[in-house]
Amino acid sequence: MNIEKIVTLAKKRGFIFKSSEIYGGVAGLYDYGPLGFLLKQKLVDYWRKFFLKDDNIFEIETCFIMPEKVFEASGHLKGFVDPITKCKKCKSVYRADNLIEEKLKIFVEGKKSEELTQIIKENKLKCPECGGELEEVKVFNLMFSTNIGPIEGNPGYLRPETAQGIFVNFKNVLNSLRAKLPFGIAQVNKSFRNEISPRQWLIRLREFTQAEIEFFVNPEERFEKWKIYENIKIRVLTREAQRKNKEVEEMTIKEALERGVIPIDYMAYFIAKEQIFYESLGIPKEAIRFRHILEEETPHYSKGNLDMEIKFDFGWKEVVGNAYRTDYDLKNHSIYSKEDLSYVYPDGKKIIPHVVEPSFGIERTIYAIMLYSFVEDKERGWDWFKFVPKISPINLGIFPLLKRDNLPEKAREIYENLKKDFDCIYEESDSIGKRYARADEIGVNFCITVDHQTLEDSTVTIRDRDTTKQTRVKISELKERLRAMLA
Repeated sequence: MNIEKIVTLAKKRGFIFKSSEIYGGVAGLYDYGPLGFLLKQKLVDYWRKFFLKDDNIFEIETCFIMPEKVFEASGHLKGFVDPITKCKKCKSVYRADNLIEEKLKIFVEGKKSEELTQIIKENKLKCPECGGELEEVKVFNLMFSTNIGPIEGNPGYLRPETAQGIFVNFKNVLNSLRAKLPFGIAQVNKSFRNEISPRQWLIRLREFTQAEIEFFVNPEERFEKWKIYENIKIRVLTREAQRKNKEVEEMTIKEALERGVIPIDYMAYFIAKEQIFYESLGIPKEAIRFRHILEEETPHYSKGNLDMEIKFDFGWKEVVGNAYRTDYDLKNHSIYSKEDLSYVYPDGKKIIPHVVEPSFGIERTIYAIMLYSFVEDKERGWDWFKFVPKISPINLGIFPLLKRDNLPEKAREIYENLKKDFDCIYEESDSIGKRYARADEIGVNFCITVDHQTLEDSTVTIRDRDTTKQTRVKISELKERLRAMLA
């Protein structure tokens, strides 16, 4: 798949733009155009409906800037770092582990700075830009820092994840809603990371949107709801397979839980739903896998990670991070804030809840959607997006066949009626063929054409984007038919 074609079409038709492009743009920063905004909005709305409804999960919104103490408690001040190396000659900076993996095709995630330096020296790796010698590897904190207020000495940071805003509000949500375990707190919003080398379009960004759920549980209590999905099959890259360079293995959710690949039943529930959710977005099953994160890669706060990865044009990449964070966050925030963040049962028993976290990358999801929805169509003569109806920015195009004979007036009448219930566009310029092509390019599911027969018998044609076949339908039955077709 030629990603450049997708990037070009995405810009041309108003999906994704480089941020501040008239000034040359900034690496790792992108803006959503009108259609990209609608695509993102529909995706997030569908995510909310799929994951938050009926699961005792409450959504909040928290500030982008948080005081330094929050990130001292969370471990981000010390632990949220990437290894970097600089060219002595041209001063270009690279992420050391990525450079080694690209050049030597070996996996070095989790290795210390000294080990990475040794690998670079032993293999005589040079600067990809100028061929100069590389400096020793150092660590670089990825958080954007600032000072809160006009007086120095009150440091703050743009949050690198939405999770900490949830943890520091645990007590507020618990008390205000009288929440009962197990329950979740969700947030869909921006996070910020000062990436060393942003790349691969929407994959590695400095500003991005996360949809995160922190699900608070008592690990001693079982979660029977996971059994609804126990027979859902997922493709797993086990730790053993990674060490022995083997392929993925298909197993049911139940098998993955019994084998310890999934560390806790609460996580099993969310992983099953992730599989269903991403397939419903048009991502093929063979392009989805769950990678059991190796011990040396597992974050300091986690008792087990099973990340959902999607196969992109450049290879496999994490799109959803699933972590069993145990009681790490609430316990640390209790210590640093001196606030009691325990949960009290009616009988007086107190516990610090454990946390299961599914964390979704919205931009990476959009990249995957556009990749697997993109159709290079030599027969039609234009490329187009095959978005599933639930997230298509525009579902319907209403077109008069000609700009005369009262056809525009009738088409306008139908458009005004339909736009109350559907996302529609109206167009009358250029030939009908060119309008179909433009509609296909932005993923419009169905085009409704008003022609001379419409004026005679009150019928219109519905053109199916995927097949280009046209069906004649009575205007009086149009809404009912469209609802069924777009379901």
